[in-house]
Formats: sequence, C-alpha cells, structure tokens
Amino acid sequence: METDSPAPRSIVIVGGGTSGWMTASYLAAAFGDRVSITLVESGRIGTIGVGEATFSDIRHFFDFLGLDETEWMPACNATYKLAVRFENWRRPGHHFYHPFEQMRSVDGFPLTDWWLREPVTDRFDRDCFVIASLCDAGRNPRHLDGRLFEQDFVERRDGNARSTIAAYQGAQIPYAYHFEAHLLAKFLTGYATQRGVRHVVDDVDDVAVDGRGWVTHVRTREHGDLTGDLFVDCTGFRALLLNKKLAEPFVSYQDTLPNDSAVALQVPLDMAARGIRPCTTATAQDAGWIWTIPLFGRIGTGYVYARDYCEPEEAERVLREFVGPEAADVPANHIRMRIGRSRNSWVNNVVAVGLSSGFVEPLESTGIFFIHHAIEQLVKFFPGPDWNPTLRTMYNSAIAHCMDGVREFLVLHYKGAARDDNAYWRDAKTRVIPDGLAERLELWQTKLPDAETVFPYYHGLPPYSYMCILLGTGGIPLRPSPALRLADEQAARKEFQALRDKADELVRALPSQHEYFSRMRRQQSGL
Repeated sequence: METDSPAPRSIVIVGGGTSGWMTASYLAAAFGDRVSITLVESGRIGTIGVGEATFSDIRHFFDFLGLDETEWMPACNATYKLAVRFENWRRPGHHFYHPFEQMRSVDGFPLTDWWLREPVTDRFDRDCFVIASLCDAGRNPRHLDGRLFEQDFVERRDGNARSTIAAYQGAQIPYAYHFEAHLLAKFLTGYATQRGVRHVVDDVDDVAVDGRGWVTHVRTREHGDLTGDLFVDCTGFRALLLNKKLAEPFVSYQDTLPNDSAVALQVPLDMAARGIRPCTTATAQDAGWIWTIPLFGRIGTGYVYARDYCEPEEAERVLREFVGPEAADVPANHIRMRIGRSRNSWVNNVVAVGLSSGFVEPLESTGIFFIHHAIEQLVKFFPGPDWNPTLRTMYNSAIAHCMDGVREFLVLHYKGAARDDNAYWRDAKTRVIPDGLAERLELWQTKLPDAETVFPYYHGLPPYSYMCILLGTGGIPLRPSPALRLADEQAARKEFQALRDKADELVRALPSQHEYFSRMRRQQSGL
C-alpha cells in the first residue's frame, strides 16, 4: 500500500476544452464540496473542435449533472443524432445506417438473421430498424411536446437517481447529440464554477515531481504553484503530465488504423432550407472519409485521411470541393492525430482523460465517449487514504480494454468495406488486424456476431453494431443461421411488416429537427 500521500481532497485539472470541463463538472457533481477542484487552462490554446458528434451513452453524462436538454442544447447549437450514415463504403451511391436502436428478435434469432435468409428489400437497415426510415426522412426523435418517439427504450424522468454508463449497459438509448464543442466547454465552465470549481487562466511552465515520481505541483506563469493531491491531465495530444513528465509509453494503433491526419471546416449554412439530418454522415473518399455533422446554424465537416496516401493540401482541396461554394472563405484547421493510447492512463497521482489518454479516429464518434467513460471510471475507482494501487490497476485495465475494443470495431469498417478502387482501399483488405478480430471474423462468416463472439470487455458497442457494419460494408461473406432453414418464417414476416408500419407512422407524425429546435428556442426565450 502507498501511504505516504494524503487522501485526495485537492484535484488539479490541467487543460480545459471538452475533456477538462466535462471532468470538472462531473467531479463537482459527484463529490460536491468534499473535494476542492482547480482547473488551469491556457488562454492561448484553443480546442481542436472536431469532437462535435457523440455516442448515445452521453445522455447519462447530462443526467448525472442534472441538466435538462432545454437548458444546454440551445446554448450549444445542439441537435439530435439517431445514427451514423455511411456513404460509399460498399460502392459509390450506396448508403446504410448504424442506428442507436435495440435489435429485435423473432423466435430467439435477431431480425438480421431472418433478413439474411429472406431479405424483404435490399436495405437491411430499413427492414430491421425504425431509425433508418426516420433518418432518410429527416425526422426528429421527439414530438413537438417533448415526448420521445415510441420504441423500446423507456425514459426515466423521476429525478430520484442519476444514471451512469455502468448502470445502463445493455439499454440502448435511441439517440445521441451533435453540438459545438467550444460552446459546450463554455457552458460547462459556468456549470462547474457555480459549483465551486476554481478556474485559473494561465500557462503551465513546469510540472514538479517528488522522489517517487508523484506530481507535487504545476508551476504557472502568473499564478505561481498550483498544488494538489490528484492531477488530471487534459492537455490533449501533448499529454504534458502523463507522457512528457512521467514518460509513460504510448501504444500506437497506427499499424491497423493508418489515418493520422484531418482537415476540418465550420461552414455556416441556412439549416432551415437545408434541413438538419438527424445523423452523422461518414462519406468514404480516396484516402479516408469525410464527416458531416449538422448543427443548428452550420455544419461541421472534415476529411480524416492517411498521409501515406494523401497530402494535406490535396485533402483540403477535396474537402472544399465536397462541401461546395459555401466553404470558399471558411478557414481550414489542419490536425495531426496521435492514434493509440497510453500504456497506462493512470500513473502515480496523474490520470489522463481525453486525447492525453488515447484516441482513435472519430469514425464512430467515440472521442467524447472515451472522456465520459474515463471520468465515470475515475469516480468508481477514486482512491482513499492508502492510495491502494489495485484501484489504479483496475482503472487502467478498464480504459485499455475500452480503447482496444473500439480499435477492433473501427478496423472492421475498413476490413469489411467492399470498395477496392484504389491503393488505399485495397490495402485495407491486406493490412494487419488485431489477432482477436481475425479470430472473430472467422466465426462471423458462419454466424452473425452475438454477445459471446464480440470483443469480450466493455467498449460501448453491442453485438448489433457489429452486425450493421458487416451487413452494410458488404465486403465479407455472411450467411444466416442454418437452423432457420427449418424454422417457420411467418412470425418474422409479421415482425418485418409491423416494423415497416411503425416506421411509416412515425415518419408521418414526427417533426423535423429544425422545427423542433426552433420551438425549443422560442419557449426558452419566452416568445
């Protein structure tokens, strides 16, 4: 046991942005005034601003903070996200959805198995999920009066308990969010400081450690030394405390995920005329893919690519051409991405959260999910007076498993993509993949993924997500369970028809996103 340090009652968060202020807000909500929290951030370093799309579990974050959507969404130009829409991954002109929707089953077999046996149409996503139709029609998941659309997820609004990812594993929330990352950081700054978090705007010039390698304080340019018991490194890809000062090794994923760069644009558009599609779009390109994230007053867009196949100037040209003339005068933000994770995200009394901990490309919007998951795990394994190292070990295991699992899932997108029209996409079929994924691919070609055959540790992605990517990308041969040859398909046919009827009903009944959020804003302003 490590007993030379006091129980952590003083927390110093180094770095702001989304990761820093999410951490400060969550810890303030979890511990109240029983700990003191200081966040120091430079006034000269801006947020990267790529992380504008989220995972559906993010609703637990706002629930834990006690925030209603009407409080924070208008302030962050936020919209709903029901799915990820993948365009051109199989062939030009083809698209499919990975929706936030629980998979239905008939007689113990998922609908996707029945669909493989006897497809209703050539669109597995529309045949097996309601949300695909809502996305195609541009529908909002809530009625104008705020009621959530009718599906299997039951909303709890009693206010008596704060929800967490850990408590709701297996319960599929039917939507996530799009928001402006810098506006969310600004909103959470107000939330956290109102709850006692000290905010210091200054540059950190030095990090001091004692003889054991534990951080004692950070030295700032104008505010002197900031001391603490526990330090949270939210300094982004620099990983100032964890990697630079404590020299914790970095485990690269570059051999399996070669995309290492991005160029991003924030493009103002008339979203009332354009419409706010309720999904993130990932459009395959010659050296990667382009994201499109619709917000209330603009889109966020960017090209994620591999420099081995494309130069930054070419990537920017392709992105501007993709967006059209509206992007002509919009400044571009070029980003080098560090793909992988720190060997351990918690070393001594330093915990890295966000990009300083690790990052995979934003193909499934997992960046903010990693932040949220890490903060929850920190609260779960928060140390006591003895600083029991077993808590650190369990934390590091949970973080590593989560990132390694997401890595496997993203690799599947490229390995499974049917397109092979250039070197980038051909190489995706022969590139090394994690050993575990290679074994699982063999199994999935005989039987679709289930809870027994996906990555075995929690990483936020249920078996149906793997089914969607395999069925949508189209490059890996699949077949239905042999047992279905002997089964009566009448019940499955009825379920397919019931799902189609429900989708048609919701498309007629639900409003558009712009209509819904315009109404929310009017109500908030009292008009």
